[in-house]
Amino acid sequence: MQFTAEMIAGLLNGTIVGDKNASVSTVSSIDGGKAGSLAYLTNPRYEQYIYTTEASIVLVDKTLEPKEEVKATLIKVENVAECVLNLLEMYNAAKPRKTGIAKMASISEEATVGENCYVGDFAVIERGAKIGDNVQIYPQCYIGDNVTIGEGTKLYPGVKIYEGCRIGKNCILHAGSVIGADGFGFAPREDGTFAKIPQLGIVILEDNVEIGANTCIDRAKTDATIVHSGVKLDNLIQLGHNVEVGANTVMSAQVGIAGTTKVGSNCFIAGQVGIADHITVGNGVKIGSKSGIDKSVADGEIRFGYPALPGVQYHRSFAVFRQLPDMAYTLRKLEKAVAALEAAEKSE
Repeated sequence: MQFTAEMIAGLLNGTIVGDKNASVSTVSSIDGGKAGSLAYLTNPRYEQYIYTTEASIVLVDKTLEPKEEVKATLIKVENVAECVLNLLEMYNAAKPRKTGIAKMASISEEATVGENCYVGDFAVIERGAKIGDNVQIYPQCYIGDNVTIGEGTKLYPGVKIYEGCRIGKNCILHAGSVIGADGFGFAPREDGTFAKIPQLGIVILEDNVEIGANTCIDRAKTDATIVHSGVKLDNLIQLGHNVEVGANTVMSAQVGIAGTTKVGSNCFIAGQVGIADHITVGNGVKIGSKSGIDKSVADGEIRFGYPALPGVQYHRSFAVFRQLPDMAYTLRKLEKAVAALEAAEKSE
């Protein structure tokens, strides 16, 4: 689909500098732009690329005044980042949407599938499942007994949703994610073996949740593991049984949260963070990458390190840590000096 500079400027209320008929059909980075692509400059540090990019159109801030000749057509806008987001959303919405039931899909006669849905080859939908309107289920997905999926949700290839789980509206589950596998629950026996504890609960994903590829969310032992509306989880994340994640919280890859922990709303949790079981992380908490959380954290706190410390305390401690080799060297010199003084005193 082709878009001209005049069309884009009209959509974004921008000002054209250059050829209003310049056209694009794709989006690129400014340093990797090719003819026929739209690039954008959100960070002034990369201004040099607007003079060399091959992109046909570049979005720039309305205050930018080029210092050299620019080959591309510029569109000056109020907020480049926001405009790029709007354009990407429009471009994504314009892409063809899959519909129809593939011949090789397996759908139980006792399942309900809404209107305008897509179900790919080798997808399985078990009895009692309820699929809302405009849901897209890509090949090799598994939808267990009595699963509910809200309208507009998209399941990429290989998603597995175990029995009884509930998925809200307009969710996105990426390839290989598993919703509702058994929680890791085993009771030790006297003979040293372990008895499996039945996991009888479910998983609830509320509306507008996005789950990354190969992320696993375990079902609850009883009741439900709950991911509230607007949560965004990256790839390769593990949520244990009975975990609850508050609305609009974001987690990067390889976060692991142990069972029955509650994470508040609007939290930012960076990659490879580990959070212990049966604790509470408050609203608006920010946790730096590779941190270990073993105690509850109050609202609005910032944590770094292992065990995680308040942000300022962590940076102060790290500043001292970097000086430890010099401090150890100084200490050894002092010890030698003291030993020499003591020896001199004894010889007098």
